[in-house]
Amino acid sequence: MRPGRDNIAAPDLPTNLEWIGAEPDSMPALTAGGPAIVHFIDFAQLNSVRTLPYLGEWARRYREMGLSVIGVNTPRFPFGADREAVEKGLARLGVEFPVAIDAGRDLWHVYGCEGWPSLFLWAMGGALAWVHFGEGEYLGTEMAIQEELREIDALRPLPQTMAPLRPQEAPNAQVVAPSEELFPGGGWEQPWIAGEEADELVVEYEAGGAWATIEGFGSVAVTVDGEPHGALEIPGPGIYELAAHERHGKHTVTLIPEAGMSVWSVSFDPGLP
Repeated sequence: MRPGRDNIAAPDLPTNLEWIGAEPDSMPALTAGGPAIVHFIDFAQLNSVRTLPYLGEWARRYREMGLSVIGVNTPRFPFGADREAVEKGLARLGVEFPVAIDAGRDLWHVYGCEGWPSLFLWAMGGALAWVHFGEGEYLGTEMAIQEELREIDALRPLPQTMAPLRPQEAPNAQVVAPSEELFPGGGWEQPWIAGEEADELVVEYEAGGAWATIEGFGSVAVTVDGEPHGALEIPGPGIYELAAHERHGKHTVTLIPEAGMSVWSVSFDPGLP
C-alpha cells in the first residue's frame, strides 16, 4: 500500500549488522542511485519463504535499471541468530541478494514491522513509496517498483509483470484459510524434541500443504494420512515441506525424527477450495 504521507525517510542501516553476502552501502547511498527494497524475513518461517522467489526475480530483472534489494533476517527462533545456520538456510532457498542478521530485532523495531514478512520500497532519494506486511500484493508491489523506475527513465521499456507463481496467488483466486500454525513444544519459545516426550509427532490439520520448522541434523520419516511419504534429510535448521495437496482438505501428518532433533513449529499453506 502507499504510505499515508510522502516524507517518511529511510532509516539507515546500523554499522554493527552482520551480513550474508556483500554488505551494501548506506541507505542514502543506495537510494541515491535508484529505489531500494528492504525485506524483513525469517528464513525458517513459511510466509517469508513463500515470498522469496518474487524478491529474487525482482532483484534479477530490475538490478540493471537501478533497483537495490536487501533482506533482513529477524529471527523468530534462537537458531535464526546464528550466522552459519542463516547462511546455509538462505543458500538452500536460493537467495542471492544480501541479507543482514538482525539478531536483536533493532532494525525490526526501527522500521515498525508488523510480522513476517514486512516489505518496504524506498523511492530514489529515500522516501517511503510502498509498504506491505505479510504475503501477497505481488502485482501491486511490482507495479510500484516499475513506477519508481519510470521516475528515473520514463522511456525505458520495462518487462511484463511476473505471472503468479502459485494458483492461490492468481487474480481473483479463491482460497481457504489453513489451520493455525502449531507450536508442538507448547509455545514458540520451546521446541518439541524427539525422544524426550515421544518418538513421533502426529499433527491433524486442514490446509493445502504442511511444513515443519526443524532444528538439527539427520533424517525425519514422514507419513501423510497413514501412508509412508519418504524421509526428509535435514542438513541444518530451516523449514521443510512435509506435504502438498491439490486442494484444501483434512489431513494427518506424522513425523518421526532422529532422537534429539527439534521441531519448533508446523505451519500450513492456504489451499484452493
